[in-house]
Amino acid sequence: MHLVVDNLSLEFSRSGSGPSMLWGHGLTSSMANEDKRALWSLAEPVNGAGFELIRYDARGHGRSEGRAVADDYTWANLANDAVALFDALASSPTDQWVIGGASMGAATMLHVATTRADLVRAMVLMIPPTAWETRANQRALYAGAAKFITEKGSAAYVAASHRLPPLPIFDAAGKGELMRSEPDIEEVFLPFVLTGAGNSDLPSPDAIRDLRMPTLILAWDTDPGHPVSTAERLAELLPNKTLHVARTFDEITTWPNLIGEFLRLL
Repeated sequence: MHLVVDNLSLEFSRSGSGPSMLWGHGLTSSMANEDKRALWSLAEPVNGAGFELIRYDARGHGRSEGRAVADDYTWANLANDAVALFDALASSPTDQWVIGGASMGAATMLHVATTRADLVRAMVLMIPPTAWETRANQRALYAGAAKFITEKGSAAYVAASHRLPPLPIFDAAGKGELMRSEPDIEEVFLPFVLTGAGNSDLPSPDAIRDLRMPTLILAWDTDPGHPVSTAERLAELLPNKTLHVARTFDEITTWPNLIGEFLRLL
């Protein structure tokens, strides 16, 4: 299924019935990429908790259309796409959805919550990325990657990325290959997607502090791109939250069940 937003076709899927949960994937990923890695399969726990699951490919990712414009891919602009999906798919203007996502998806949904809190019943923030004081280094990494791709191509970028050591939390469990997926983005868009991400940050701490909806925060250890410090800072700011930090791969595998339990309590 697809929906035209800002003159771009965005691909989405729906499963289950009941109140809706909108889920956004991470940077350079897609619905298909998430399904291939099978690191977190959400349909069963979300549908089992009595919720409809709506997933979508962010603009420029997967089967959604994109443009070679860096500003298109800032987290704040991606949040506008998520709101447009709500406006088109909600059964009534007074609906409230659970919103959630991984990495870029989590950042996108925080921007939705701070700009349109009236739409949000609850949030699931999985592996929130670098933010605020830790964002500068990540911004430099994305700028360097965009330049590398422009000069040498995405295949060389993927090859170089695969030579990096896996995250310790995955390597210790012999699961390093799960972190070696290829970007599900056309090469022409990839530098602009990375530049847009680099030009982004989470909403201000003051804006996040005002959010009152129930929030589940899921973080894993040993990942400088998704530091535990961001999750802990969000837990300090959000008044109605539950924080789970996985220290082993086996703990990561419990996350779908934790999400299902969280939804049942709403």
